Amino acid sequence: MAGTQTTDESSEDPAPLFHATITPHRSLAPSGARLVVVLCCLAAVGSSIPFIVLGAWPVAGFLGLDILALAIAFKASFRSAKGFEEVVLTPIELMLRRVTHRGERTERRFNPLWTKLDREHDEDFGLMALALVSRGERVVIARELSPPERETFADAFGEALARAKKGL
Repeated sequence: MAGTQTTDESSEDPAPLFHATITPHRSLAPSGARLVVVLCCLAAVGSSIPFIVLGAWPVAGFLGLDILALAIAFKASFRSAKGFEEVVLTPIELMLRRVTHRGERTERRFNPLWTKLDREHDEDFGLMALALVSRGERVVIARELSPPERETFADAFGEALARAKKGL
């Protein structure tokens, strides 16, 4: 987590047994997205020239709208990637914090002794969902991870949760 945390000596929090920040994965960097839009724009200009010469000039406008739609889609995708999910486990508390791309925060706190990690497996695709279950409440976590990443996360988090329950 970015930034520094200051603690008061009289109210020190126990050291975290587990801390993870989960961010959405984007396979293309913003500079790569700009390059894709520029290349598509060049291709649209090149392919619209024959239509303009033949008198079908509206085709060029529609190709321009396609490029505009592509640019808007990339912008929306990168804006939504600003959100994250944070999981912090200490011996006395499990904290789940979600921050949306708009900056809206939701925070949930659980007692680790009463919390169970529920895994939903699929034969073909692997670990499809993880959820925290506590006192009849079920909260899905790690939605942004791929099934193999979710499996690694679940193993590490499960071990830390077991250590918290044993009091280590």
